[in-house]
Amino acid sequence: MNIQDLLLKDAMIMDLQATTKEAAVDEMVARYKDIGVITDDALYRKDILAREAQSSTGIGEGIAMPHAKDSAVQRATVLFAKSQNGVEYDALDGQPVYLFFMIAAPEGANDTHLQALAGLSSLLINPQLVADLKQAQTPENVQTLFAKAQAAKDAEDAKEEAEEAAKAQAAAATPADDQKPFIVAVTACPTGIAHTYMAEAALKETAAKMGIDIKVETNGSEGVKHQLTADDINRATGVIIAADKKVDMPRFDGKHLLNRPVIDGIKKPAELIQKTLDEEGSIYHATESQSSEEASADKKTLWSRIYQDLMNGVSNMLPFVVGGGILMAISFLLEQTVGAHSTTFIFLNSLGNNAFNFLIPVLAAYIAISIGDRPALMPGFVGGYMASQATASVLASKSPAGFLGGLAAGFIAGWVIVGLKKVFKNLPQTLDGLKPILIFPVLGLLIVGFIMYFMINPVFAQINLWLSTFLTHLGAGNALLLGAILGGMMSVDMGGPFNKAAYTFAIGVFTTTKDGSLMAAVMAGGMVPPLAIAVAATIFKNKFTGSERKQAFANYVLGISFITEGAIPFAASDPLHVIVSSVIGSAIGGGLTQLWQITVPAPHGGIFVAPLANHGLLFVLAVLIGTFVSALILGLWRPVAKEA
Repeated sequence: MNIQDLLLKDAMIMDLQATTKEAAVDEMVARYKDIGVITDDALYRKDILAREAQSSTGIGEGIAMPHAKDSAVQRATVLFAKSQNGVEYDALDGQPVYLFFMIAAPEGANDTHLQALAGLSSLLINPQLVADLKQAQTPENVQTLFAKAQAAKDAEDAKEEAEEAAKAQAAAATPADDQKPFIVAVTACPTGIAHTYMAEAALKETAAKMGIDIKVETNGSEGVKHQLTADDINRATGVIIAADKKVDMPRFDGKHLLNRPVIDGIKKPAELIQKTLDEEGSIYHATESQSSEEASADKKTLWSRIYQDLMNGVSNMLPFVVGGGILMAISFLLEQTVGAHSTTFIFLNSLGNNAFNFLIPVLAAYIAISIGDRPALMPGFVGGYMASQATASVLASKSPAGFLGGLAAGFIAGWVIVGLKKVFKNLPQTLDGLKPILIFPVLGLLIVGFIMYFMINPVFAQINLWLSTFLTHLGAGNALLLGAILGGMMSVDMGGPFNKAAYTFAIGVFTTTKDGSLMAAVMAGGMVPPLAIAVAATIFKNKFTGSERKQAFANYVLGISFITEGAIPFAASDPLHVIVSSVIGSAIGGGLTQLWQITVPAPHGGIFVAPLANHGLLFVLAVLIGTFVSALILGLWRPVAKEA
């Protein structure tokens, strides 16, 4: 498959009408749906916006490359769109976008598709092609321009491969003092479709102009290409990592290394190359288990690192929570009709409980692996298991350390392994092989087990017991306040740290007490924002543009499914009105669930698990009241839209 097969004429929009980012996405997604490239425009649009939330695909120079790979896509396609007046797209250079390349890749796209997509990305680094595309008038013009550019690039690539082979032979026979400067780089982006290859092209082109030899490894969706060899790394003056995801780092031990976002590889290649030549990057030490994020001076804040580690545990734990929780809830519902001794009840209930038995061990294990990599998995898992069991220890307690103890176990196991790596970093090379198979497993388990048995379990068991007792005896007024706070937190950042903190707290209480009252609060709070936006756009049509109303309609489905993220595009474009109104409505919804003593014995599902609640109709009513309060505030407060 070549570029011509991807650039369908029917998909092209030669006069894009949109003036805003959201409207541009809507217009292009609608074209994809019209010509049958995608079957589910809501899913594809959601994934496009999720990628935009990570970082803008408006890469500068008037170009944007929104892209997504999901099950809605029927065939790999690139939609070319051209705007005459430009679109404010939050581009990285702050300038309007005139050329759009919306990339759609099927979920099971093979290497042929991805190689073609990578080729397209690398072509757009050519300023002459970009200038010509801005003047193109017909789809045929666009295809012709790309065909010529592809032919020229193929010839250049063939020449480059021959030159690289010749350089390698010459380097082997040339004294080191006479060789040209040589550096290596790795590029990678979360989806591995566009930015990965544009950064590669920019670095190679700039290096050629500077008279520098460079080899760039790409970590894209098609796998690792142009993989750096041990000889490449040893020969290089330094290393550039232009990546937004984790790459293989230990091989760079002892090298000067710069770690930057992938967009810097596209926008600042000369700066990265010069700093690497000047050896300004810090020396990377793999034996100290530095993560790729820590390998440069641009380190993450302590809180962001903790949050990343915590979310790694929570995200891997959630399937166990959702699967086990919903099956248990269904078993309780069936118990009322088939009885507690029926095979159906026993099967579903035991299956749900079996899944729940893994919650805390999995949470701890994946927090640990986020910190200390693979060697931390086993001690983290065992530490989490210890936290889930009520065992005799220094302070005898019938209560396990529970969710809080599991959190502690994960962080302790991760940092114990980091510490052991530092302690044994100078071990003779002949004994290096003992670390992963003997030293880390034995000492890691011994230290984590000791801390859990003698310190964490006794203390957190008492905390867990106190928390359970406190929640059991919580007065109506305090329960209402707690429900309102948790519900409101679900809307503060709609999927961010506040949202996740509230949800994680409710899961912790749920796994400890099997009481779903706080799950009802956070679920109601999370359902309100998208539903409120949908209702407001339906009632107050003049307060939303046409594209916003179309987009808001999908929030009916997202809202009832407890997918708060459907509100993010609206909150991003109008944070004051959307977030404030959403927090008020969510707090009311969360508070009402506690006032009416509603419990939802399932951690996810929205309206679809309402029948499992003890007061299903009251739960729906709490969500509706919160939704309409929020929708009225938003609709009355928001100014009239410029495009009615």
